Amino acid sequence: MNYLDTMFSYEGKTVAITGGGGVIAWAMSDAFLKAGAKVALWDIKLEFAQSAKARLLEIPGLEGKADAILPVEVDALSEESVRKALDATAAALGGPHILVNAAGGNRGKSSFVDIDLPLFEDIVRLNLMAGLVVPTKVTAAYWIEKGIKGNIINMSSMSSYIPLSGVWAYGAAKAAVLNLTMACAKEFAPNGIRVNGIAPGFFLGKQNKALLVDEASGELTARGKDVIAHTPFGRFGDVSEIAGVTLFLASDQAAGFVTGVTVPVDGGYLVHNI
Repeated sequence: MNYLDTMFSYEGKTVAITGGGGVIAWAMSDAFLKAGAKVALWDIKLEFAQSAKARLLEIPGLEGKADAILPVEVDALSEESVRKALDATAAALGGPHILVNAAGGNRGKSSFVDIDLPLFEDIVRLNLMAGLVVPTKVTAAYWIEKGIKGNIINMSSMSSYIPLSGVWAYGAAKAAVLNLTMACAKEFAPNGIRVNGIAPGFFLGKQNKALLVDEASGELTARGKDVIAHTPFGRFGDVSEIAGVTLFLASDQAAGFVTGVTVPVDGGYLVHNI
């Protein structure tokens, strides 16, 4: 094996990705598969994971990877469901050795005094409980029991650092994801389990496209224009730009002494100034 293969080969590794039907999860799956890993796409609906698998198999170079991709229906809010997903993944693909917590999303925006409290709770549960707490709790316990030195990547956000107007529950949950990434890194370090995060800037996906781009005209919305004005690179990210940091953080050879960090991939959003 050459030097890069030694650093970034995922042969023999299995990755479980929650929210596996999403756009960013799809890009991360592409990267892991091309690096030699097997991937279990965990999603609340099996059809979403199956659709993501079909799209992955259309990518040049991945046509023969059908046996390396496992769609799994899993409710990431349920410990029992996550345990079953772990067992199904282990039986079909081995491992898993890496958990990517990519489940999450937001619905709507409002002023603080107009918060819909049940919706607020639902969004926190989606992004914090399903997006980190439950899958991490169950998977880490599984690894500790079996002596697996696993690796967790959490999906943070720009709103983990700077509040975004009108998305109160999403921002609160993502700030908690940043906090728990550090806390879990310390908790699991004695077991050889690394925990890191990625904080994407603004990438167009199913969840946010309508907020950023006018569907009728294709022009940027007012919020989209504000985002671009705040991003020094002057554009949205392409999901392929998540691949490198994903492979770095998940690699025990490249990042074996890295834990508890969250890496912004944001086109400079966090360093914008006036």
